[in-house]
Order: sequence, then C-alpha cells, then structure tokens
Amino acid sequence: MHSTLVRAQNVFGFFTTVAFCTAALVALSVALFPQEPSAKVDLRNVQLTDSLISVKGRPHYYSPKKEEYAHIKFDLDADFTSLFNWNTKQLFVWITATYPASASTPESPPSQSIIWDTIINSETQKNPLNPLAYFSKPAKVPQKSAKTRKSSPKPKDATEVQPGIIQLKNSKPKYQITDISGKLSARSNVTLEVGWNVQPWVGALSWTLTDGQRWGRWKGLRGGRSISFDMPEIKVKGVNSDAVKGSGKPERVAEASPILK
Repeated sequence: MHSTLVRAQNVFGFFTTVAFCTAALVALSVALFPQEPSAKVDLRNVQLTDSLISVKGRPHYYSPKKEEYAHIKFDLDADFTSLFNWNTKQLFVWITATYPASASTPESPPSQSIIWDTIINSETQKNPLNPLAYFSKPAKVPQKSAKTRKSSPKPKDATEVQPGIIQLKNSKPKYQITDISGKLSARSNVTLEVGWNVQPWVGALSWTLTDGQRWGRWKGLRGGRSISFDMPEIKVKGVNSDAVKGSGKPERVAEASPILK
C-alpha cells in the first residue's frame, strides 16, 4: 500500500493539473467574446511654458538646462464596455501625444508622450470576494436621519455604473510633456491617440488593436485619434522686475488653440 506522503503527492498533483487546465480554458474563452471598442478624442487647448524662474521649467532643480513643457487639454468620449468579460480584472487606458522627431534627426521614429491615463476596475475587482467575511460578524450600519436620506443622491442605474464608459470635457492632463531636445514650440503634425491594455485574472495581457486591425472576433479601436495640429510658438512676455527676482530673464509663455489641419 502507498504511504500517506505518496497519497498526498498524488492528490496535490491531480489538483494542480485540474487547476492548470481550468485556468487555460478560462484564458482561451475570452476569444469567444466580441470586442468593439470605440473612442473619440479632440484637442481643446495647448499651453507651452519655458519657465526661466520656476522649477517646472527645469529637468532638475539643480540643473541649468531649460526645457519647454506642453500642457494639453482635451475631450474624450470612449466606450470600452466590450472589453470587460468574466476574465477581465482591470483596464488601463491612456492618451499619448505623438509628433515627428526633430528636424536634426528625421530618420528617428515619432516621439510619444503620455499626457493622461486611468485604471478602470471590473465589478469583481471593485467588490472582491473576502473569505474572512463568512467568519466575521457584519459591521453595524448607522441609521441615517430623515434629513440625510432626503439629501443623499439617488442610486444610479446599471447603465450608468457600467465600467468602460469615459466622458471627459475640457479635461486637464495628468502630466506635462517635454521632448528629449527640450524644444516643443512650433512642432507640426501632432496628434492625440488613445491606447488601452486589458489585464485579465488569468492569461496574457492584450494591447491596443488600431482601427482596421482584427483578431478573430476582436475588432480594432474605432476612432481614437485626433485631428493633427501644430504646437504654438513661445513669445516673450514682459513681466515685473520683482517677479524675475533679479534673474534678468523674463518668463516665456505661449497659450493658444493650435491650427487644426
């Protein structure tokens, strides 16, 4: 007869085999769910700053190098609901500003800088299963007064809380961007592009499929690219000598809605 240790090893080996096969089937099953994401991104405003007196205009507080930073506002209307299924843990969405390389290096690939990103959790990720909750007493919820119940907002419909819907108007960017050359003014053919990454519970990550691409029942992102525009040029503005703090160099700022092509 087999010993207890051998039997435990057989049971554990059978368990891991079943768990691996189940995980593989779950990972492959997502290919059966159709995906048709769509997004529309539009430029609102671009502000360029070349601050000669603030830390924001320098790569490091101790560096004498000066750089130009772009602050890009945008509108975003996206529908990523088709990317969520029973194996979706969370969705990572971002917007990049893409522009050609500098004139000194025309053979270089286009530069890309992320100006905004967000993480959208699935319903199961928002309310994860907690096994310890079955062994603990539920916390007492304090009763609300009549005045508080009247002022509290009504619960949203299921369509409003459905993950994957993004609607932003005149949104500020999360990140100011700059270029490796330190110059961004008068850059032409700049576009805003939407990208996404699906992080599943089990399986491989899936990345952006652009418009026109197709993989089985998965279609590429419809839209997701703005009209090309040009960065404004920085012009010198006169400032008070007290604001310059004896540096002798004025702060240069450009703020304009670039010419759309």
